[in-house]
Amino acid sequence: MSGTRLPAALAPWAGPLSALSLELAVALGPLVRRLDALVGAREPVTDGPGEPDGTGGLGRSGRPEQLLPSEWLLAEEHPEEFLRRFVDRELLYLEPEFRTTEARGRTVVLVDAGPSQAGPGRLVQLAALLVLHRRAAAHGSELLVGVLGDRPGRWISGEPADLLPVWLAARRTAEPTAEDVRDAVADLDAADRAWLLTSPRLAERLAERLVDRLADGLADRLPSAAPGPSAVQPRVLAAEATRWGPAGATHVTVRLDRTALELALPAADIAVRALRGAEFRRNGPVVVPPPADGAGPLGRAMPVFTTDAPVLLVRGGLDGGTLLATDVRDAEYRNAAVTRSKSHRLNGQVIAAGRTGRRLIALHLHRGRVLRYVSGRPIGGTAEFVLDPAFLGLDGTVAEQLASRPVLPLLRSGEDLLVPIAGRWRRIAPDGAVTDDGPVGRRTEGPHGFERYREPRLFDRTPQPEAARARHLVHAGGTAAWSDNGRTWTVWTRLGEERRLSFRENAEVVGLVHDRREPVLITWAPGSRMVRAIRADSVRTLSRFSGGDTPPAVHPTLPLIASECPPGRVVVGDATTGRIHHVIGSNE
Repeated sequence: MSGTRLPAALAPWAGPLSALSLELAVALGPLVRRLDALVGAREPVTDGPGEPDGTGGLGRSGRPEQLLPSEWLLAEEHPEEFLRRFVDRELLYLEPEFRTTEARGRTVVLVDAGPSQAGPGRLVQLAALLVLHRRAAAHGSELLVGVLGDRPGRWISGEPADLLPVWLAARRTAEPTAEDVRDAVADLDAADRAWLLTSPRLAERLAERLVDRLADGLADRLPSAAPGPSAVQPRVLAAEATRWGPAGATHVTVRLDRTALELALPAADIAVRALRGAEFRRNGPVVVPPPADGAGPLGRAMPVFTTDAPVLLVRGGLDGGTLLATDVRDAEYRNAAVTRSKSHRLNGQVIAAGRTGRRLIALHLHRGRVLRYVSGRPIGGTAEFVLDPAFLGLDGTVAEQLASRPVLPLLRSGEDLLVPIAGRWRRIAPDGAVTDDGPVGRRTEGPHGFERYREPRLFDRTPQPEAARARHLVHAGGTAAWSDNGRTWTVWTRLGEERRLSFRENAEVVGLVHDRREPVLITWAPGSRMVRAIRADSVRTLSRFSGGDTPPAVHPTLPLIASECPPGRVVVGDATTGRIHHVIGSNE
């Protein structure tokens, strides 16, 4: 290893470089610094995130002056332990908050994963991604990476430790074309900052097409002359190897606009290990594997909060008959190695479940019958609880649909149980008698199953007359929000205060939480799969909860969010700050 600590010259990139081993970070440092200077000459590092608004919690990265005083005390008393925590990203920093009403675009990087970019080109892309990730954070936006040739709208996002391995695994056997760039650019918004990392060949082809359109008076977008909604013209950063040694390429020439720089590459041995992914670090929250009595990998977990209890329910097992219940009540304040989880093995597919106090009640389908499962103190009624599926509206089609959706809520109403199935609320008496208890509220059973936060009867207060007539309604903890167009929302808080929240993205509201007294809408965009927290004066992108194929689960009363990304791996954390508390079902 070339040193024991990161050089002072690389301190501004300490956050992104922490995703790499110390040896690779030092070796890649000169390339990162030169590329940052090249990019910075054309784009300022920040356009101002807005007015300072105090601190928003604690994070694992930041500037030295944001370190907690206790960390400086550790540096003075135990410098070696301080260095170890710095390298492992265990130091705690104060995260600044900013207030702004300006719409912020994304930083989008389109990468060429074709054969011509193998080797030296990929090393330049690695350094460029670290540079652009730091600049995106300074702009207050997220970084999205798209691979040319993938379907439009498919993005790689997250922190460098999560993003880089996915980017490295993206290899294409064919060279991308100008049409691939056109398709990717067409999916961008006008406010986005776009970059293209590619070879000189494709860069020249795009420049030729731009010149042709200028001659025709049609230079309105790159690289196609066809009109479209996007006016984004990406900056093109092209790289190719220009000098070679006995062990391979030693220098590359990087071109941006009309500037060309010859840059030295890291030594061959560390470069090869980097391109194989051996020098990437994966640091993050506590990883919580399923309990030993579980049924193996989670598969499609589909996490959900079904009641007000701080318990996340996850369906697992090959037959959907395993129910993993994780207590997330103290996750923000505990640093325990393993959170409190319990696996319940039921005979057959889990249909509905709910936690009341220390008692977990579930319904599961077994051999054509619906059975009741109780974990904890027994409840009243018959010991053998068997229902006819027809009484619950569970024909073959409904049962098959439920298998691909999260577990339904099972609520207690006095001595009865309530469950929403097939658009109707079913009331189950202690003796097993089933009665129809009315329709499920409007627009609550969408493509992702039952949506608790849109069910009016679960709102514990009488909604405002405007809310009752509105097309969209969400509620949480005594606060209701409603909208007619899905973009501009009126919020009536539990304290009787009115707020206005709005956003322009093509996204759906998946929850409502509170940051102290202020309401926060949680949105999920099906196209980009980005999750955001919408406040009255700001927007925060929850990058670590983005990228899932389905919307995240938001707790009905607590600021908790759970997202499944990738399938089988559930991250749980704070819905207002984006901080991850722990991970469930990971193979890491």
